[in-house]
Amino acid sequence: MGYGLVMHLAAVTTSRADWGHVEPVLRVLERQCELSLLVGGAHLAPRFGSTVDAIRAGGYAVAAEIPFLAQDDSRRGMGEGIGRAVLGFTEALDRLRPDMLLLIADRFEMLAPAAAAMALRIPIAHIEGGEISEGAIDQQVRDALTKMSHLHLVPTQDAADRVIAMGESPWRVHVTGAPSLDHLNLDTIPTRDQVASVVGMALDPPPVVVAFHPTTLRADTVDEANVFFEALAQLSAPMVFCFPNADAGYARIIELAESVCQSRDDAVLRVNLDHLHYWGLLQHAACLAGNSSSGIMEAASLELPVVNVGIRQQGRTRAANIIDAPAEIEAILKALDEACAPGFREGLAGLVNPYGDGHASEAIAQVLASVEWGDACLIKEAVSPVAGLSGL
Repeated sequence: MGYGLVMHLAAVTTSRADWGHVEPVLRVLERQCELSLLVGGAHLAPRFGSTVDAIRAGGYAVAAEIPFLAQDDSRRGMGEGIGRAVLGFTEALDRLRPDMLLLIADRFEMLAPAAAAMALRIPIAHIEGGEISEGAIDQQVRDALTKMSHLHLVPTQDAADRVIAMGESPWRVHVTGAPSLDHLNLDTIPTRDQVASVVGMALDPPPVVVAFHPTTLRADTVDEANVFFEALAQLSAPMVFCFPNADAGYARIIELAESVCQSRDDAVLRVNLDHLHYWGLLQHAACLAGNSSSGIMEAASLELPVVNVGIRQQGRTRAANIIDAPAEIEAILKALDEACAPGFREGLAGLVNPYGDGHASEAIAQVLASVEWGDACLIKEAVSPVAGLSGL
């Protein structure tokens, strides 16, 4: 293979959560190499909007579909899903035999294509390693993917330092920024009226956007959600709820959101809001509330106040737009009041997003074009964590 951008790249997407992050990268890479897109998980599930159709409508050919989601939302279902995904991704990658596999972030099912690629001797490039989210299994998944991968395309210098401290060679680690921010540079964000039409609710007054996911490292993955929604019941502002991720406990969170929407006229639940309309919604929101990484990584680029609840995002690098609150009713309501106060929003003017400037996709493509693939990449050096860190 030698130096230069790989001739054949396979990329994985399993949900709307990662698609908004990886799509800008694929847009750049498909002009420079053969691209095989492997689509699985929630993208194929009617319960989550069958978003594979939107991927195809966006002009992307799907090289393989890998269904693996369980019928229920239990921890056992997550484990069984990983097993089915290993079989599906092994078959697809063995058939396609790409020069490289591109993975992103920390979804539990990403362990499956990584394991398949490792067995098939396919090098892995991983986007957004080195992050911290102490309250979810995402943390362990992300770190496992780091050790299974051969190239690390991380969003911040802090993330780079952590990856190198794990014993990865510094030459393999590159700070590129977070590619989800690239939509602000590459795309035209829908107008207020366009977003309102898709959401199905007027955006005046500005709504509170709610994005809450199961907290997968707690014994009860939705105990924080129960408290959070109890606090939301006391909120008078209009609300737009986004669907949770397909983690253990997601059905309860959907049930809680549906209950709010059934009890009032100024609340709606959207199963699948594509990333551009989601960006547009955030542009016209009063604040974002919940425990989603989008509040940590993306909202700062819009100078949007965020109320981050509970432990799911504990430890992540964050900007000054984040107001952290424990999963306690009074603390949540106090944080919401602070976030929606005009003075707090005004104080965010000129805020710098630590996750980059919206040019990550170009940086990632440049890195891939500069790396020697083959044995020089596959055979990972045994590096002392201390020595690796001192080599920065």
